[in-house]
Amino acid sequence: MPLTQDPRSAYDATDRPDPATPSALPATLTAGTSGGTPARAAAGSPPDAPAELILGLVAAQLGVCIAAFTPIVVTLALRVAQIVPEAERGAALGKVLSVGALLALVGNPLFGALSDRTTSRFGRRRPWLVGGMAVAAIGLAVVGLGSSVTTLLIGWAIAQLGCNAALCMVTACIPDLIPDHQRGRVCGMVGMMLSVSMVAGSFLARLFADHMALAFIVPAVVGVLGVCVLAAVMPDRPARAESVAPYSLREFLHSFWVNPRKNPEYSWNFASRFLVFVGIACVTSYQVYFLMDRLGVAEGDVASKMSTTTLVTVGGVVVGSLAGGRLSDATGCRKPFVLASAFVIGVGLLLIATAGTFGMFLFAVAVFGFGEGLYLAVDVALAAAVLPDPETAAKDMGVLNIANALPQSLVPMLAPFVLAIGGGGNYGALFLFGGIAAAVGAALVQLIRSVR
Repeated sequence: MPLTQDPRSAYDATDRPDPATPSALPATLTAGTSGGTPARAAAGSPPDAPAELILGLVAAQLGVCIAAFTPIVVTLALRVAQIVPEAERGAALGKVLSVGALLALVGNPLFGALSDRTTSRFGRRRPWLVGGMAVAAIGLAVVGLGSSVTTLLIGWAIAQLGCNAALCMVTACIPDLIPDHQRGRVCGMVGMMLSVSMVAGSFLARLFADHMALAFIVPAVVGVLGVCVLAAVMPDRPARAESVAPYSLREFLHSFWVNPRKNPEYSWNFASRFLVFVGIACVTSYQVYFLMDRLGVAEGDVASKMSTTTLVTVGGVVVGSLAGGRLSDATGCRKPFVLASAFVIGVGLLLIATAGTFGMFLFAVAVFGFGEGLYLAVDVALAAAVLPDPETAAKDMGVLNIANALPQSLVPMLAPFVLAIGGGGNYGALFLFGGIAAAVGAALVQLIRSVR
């Protein structure tokens, strides 16, 4: 049976011999959903993904995000402060984070392409999922136990590469294993784990504040356990050996390029995602300084205020993700929710820009978080529907992830010029810039014709 198929179908041909023959389906797909909705095996309709697979995706995303983002949000700065004089801390932390960010950009397409070519009997995703997180755990242990900036940089580089390999596999499992009619709900649940992980990571950082090595090792163990849950339940097939082309430097560099003439909808989705995340990065990168400069929060109170802000934002993200995912699947539409999410994000940015008290700021970030959650619920589902080739899903999803990560580096570079408008500290201009970027990004989605 040929392996070519619609990229929106849930399983490759070798995984799904014949949807019209329930007995031919893999056991994990016909077993039902462990108390949930029974798996559908009707002719012409892919079966529902079982609940244990969805739980595995959520567990893996949460575990890897806790391992990857706890250091970024809290513990890496504390670790640098332990071994570097105060005057050098900012530069040292910036060096470590910038190397990690660069490797994150390169790692997603690299490991995605390698996964698409993997012919292991354990499958093409599972070895990179488990192996990547195991490597990340080693890197995090090096960071936790290291005694110099060089050691931290090496450990963090290893951790970033490993975490990005694992995250790339989780993302690739969406188009591989989740049927289109479930992708909104599943993407909403998986997507909101990033925000949930920041709360969990902050809790772990406080719990092990006096044992800094454990503050890195425990999140790493959580990450390993999370990916093992997914590895145990996911159906996974190896790549066909006869279809695997040699992987060269030229092929690696080519993986960063998708011809917009041949794949216009994939390209519009990349541009849309990039611009929306520019809007999101305007808030995530500068809310600390906004609290201090605009609202007059004392430096000693920033940590507690940010803890409250994070909880409120995560609450908005969770509500938006769950509501958006369910409504998107129920209506069979994606694009209206992207438009709505960008509008809500824009309103949130406007409210943040005009907030004069901390209470108003919390209301604004709740609105912003709801819009972000709504976007996360449909973004990956939309992306999965416009992939150029299901056989290279991991590589193509990895390239799309660059659109998420790049704004986190570019916005801090551009923001000083925007903030300087009118004499400096112009956060209104910065958030207006972010709102316009998100609105343009949403408008570009309307150029995708094959998705409702």
